[in-house]
Amino acid sequence: MSSLAVYHVNDPVQPQRLLNHADDIIRELSEIGVDFAQWQASAVLQPGASSEDIIAAYRTDIDKLIAAQGYQSFDVVSIKEDHPDREELRAKFLDEHTHSEDEVRFFVAGSGLFNLHVEDHVYAVFCEKGDLISVPAGSKHWFDMGEHPYFIAIRLFNNPQGWIAQYTGDSIAKDFPNMDDWK
Repeated sequence: MSSLAVYHVNDPVQPQRLLNHADDIIRELSEIGVDFAQWQASAVLQPGASSEDIIAAYRTDIDKLIAAQGYQSFDVVSIKEDHPDREELRAKFLDEHTHSEDEVRFFVAGSGLFNLHVEDHVYAVFCEKGDLISVPAGSKHWFDMGEHPYFIAIRLFNNPQGWIAQYTGDSIAKDFPNMDDWK
């Protein structure tokens, strides 16, 4: 189940709010400029589906986002426990950073934890299959896929070069619950 926990930066243990209903999550995140939605595939995906099959299943939704937001490229990323670079990728995503473009992810399978640092709050968004999140350009955030990752996501980019991070140097991410704490 998708969830949103809102913490004050001075209390990374006890959330001020915990939301589990999509409408509540959408409303809360929209107040900080983050888009959140839930999609359904137009085709049934089989285990081990190729990137092409995944894109075909969600092509109508992808095309709507491209038309509305002007995204230049998209791809499919798939990371599971046996991925040879999982530890390096997790470390790279776990440090607080920003992007010069929106970070748009649609979870086709599995789950991940986006943390958004907005003023004196951290919004921890547990995303799973069917969730679309769009983190606005310039937003401080980090992402955790856990020690035993499993997710497949469609990523959309304004920049054809793809994922480029500017790290803040803030160690705040180390203070807050990680993906494994949510399971």
